[in-house]
Amino acid sequence: MDNKFNNIPIEKFQFAKRNDLYHDSKFETKPVSYFQGAFQRFSKNKGAVVGGIVIAILVLFAILAPFFTPFQPAYYDMMYAHVTPKLDLFADSGIDFWDGCKQKDTNYVGFLKDTALAAETGREIIKNGEYTVSEDGSSYSYRYDTYYGVGFGKYKIISAQEFEDIQRYQNETGRQVLYPVVKYADRPTLEKNKYDANIYYKVENPKASIIRPKLNSKGEIVPNYWKYEAGETNNLIPEYNSSRIEGENGIQENGKQYFYAYGRRVDGGIEVRAEYYEYYIYQHNEVKKDGIEKPLFLFGTTQTGKDIFACLAYGARFSFIFATVVAVANFLVGVIWGSISGYFGGKIDLFMERIAEILGAIPTIIVITLLKYHMGASSQALVLFIAFFLTGWIGMAGRTRMQFYRFKNQEYVLAARTLGARDTRIMFKHIFPNGLGTIVTSFALVIPSMIYSETSFTYLGIINLEAGNTTSVGTLIAAGQKSIMANAGYVALFPCAFLVLLMLSFNLFGNGLRDAFNPSLRGTED
Repeated sequence: MDNKFNNIPIEKFQFAKRNDLYHDSKFETKPVSYFQGAFQRFSKNKGAVVGGIVIAILVLFAILAPFFTPFQPAYYDMMYAHVTPKLDLFADSGIDFWDGCKQKDTNYVGFLKDTALAAETGREIIKNGEYTVSEDGSSYSYRYDTYYGVGFGKYKIISAQEFEDIQRYQNETGRQVLYPVVKYADRPTLEKNKYDANIYYKVENPKASIIRPKLNSKGEIVPNYWKYEAGETNNLIPEYNSSRIEGENGIQENGKQYFYAYGRRVDGGIEVRAEYYEYYIYQHNEVKKDGIEKPLFLFGTTQTGKDIFACLAYGARFSFIFATVVAVANFLVGVIWGSISGYFGGKIDLFMERIAEILGAIPTIIVITLLKYHMGASSQALVLFIAFFLTGWIGMAGRTRMQFYRFKNQEYVLAARTLGARDTRIMFKHIFPNGLGTIVTSFALVIPSMIYSETSFTYLGIINLEAGNTTSVGTLIAAGQKSIMANAGYVALFPCAFLVLLMLSFNLFGNGLRDAFNPSLRGTED
């Protein structure tokens, strides 16, 4: 090597000029802070960005959705149990999706009953009147409207005042709520059929369990309305029998004038046949005036007639608020506990770790059971908060302790201690910011963990949040599990989709935070 340099000809050497000297150039870019750099790295992670957007959408749904629905978790209506999701935009478009209908396969008798109900009310019980028949003629298939298909339900007993109010409402709005009743003696014999207000027609065998409509020679349903001769008052209320259907003069038969009976006096009031769809509108617009204009459930209803959209919105709001409060409390306690334990070490660390291990060894289910036993009628949400807080901070404390052990003997810490910095300044000014990546990632993942745990306990029925105007996503999933056998899988679909999106997006978001705050851990697991 020395011979190589010694053999360089002298003419190759030249004196350098001043302009040929190069120095370190000044940075042209602006310096960025720690958090600015973290944000730039986070923005390059497409999965984390998508996860953050999904989380933002779910949070906005939890915050804003309750303001856009007149229903609340405490609302229920058993008559509209298991009605399918409906959106007016799709209901009026002719698309067989989100239209409040479901596919129904039934026999000839069931088809006749739906046809009879549609003929009386004028409702489109069978969507577009379209149906298919099997080759042997034993099975009928069509799109069945779950809102109109409720029909009349059972005979309803109302007060005389309400009867008058409904008559007045009908005259003012032109909307028909009450329909002619069937005379008690002319009804089917069995108890379950006698009070079925949907049976307004003559039947082949009144004593049969399954009622089969009686058709005339033209194949038409034969009504069996109770009509009375003008002037007859036996057990009737002539002044309340509306003539809006047949005209002011009633109907003429064999030279006599008859009126249909729209009510029958019974103990406790007047027995009527009220089409429930119109009766629902009347009740909420004229009586309760609660802002519910008509039965319209965006996500459908549960087996108890609860609006799934409202329950999911309020349940998501509770889950986010509850999880955030628990996460913040656990974060504060865990960071303080772990920093003291990791920084001072020795006997202090040994003592604090034993306490954490003892608390961590107690199963959460045992804590909840004991709290429910001793706290009695206290709020179930408070029981859940105490149970999660008692042991939830231990994981955060362990991660913080690990970071303090990792950085407390670094040169910059020794230099700060040499210059006389206090322990609290060294802990939270020098060590804590360096371990912030792992700690922030853990905090971000605590929120979905809390939501998942809360959902699990409410799903299993260990915690009941149904009291008052509160509900839980877990309660909805449990209701959906019970509804699957009733061919109402949508009850579980929406809460399950919410939970799946939440867990996936938070995991992507948490991984993005980890890489952003600590690039050295990119692609690794904590």
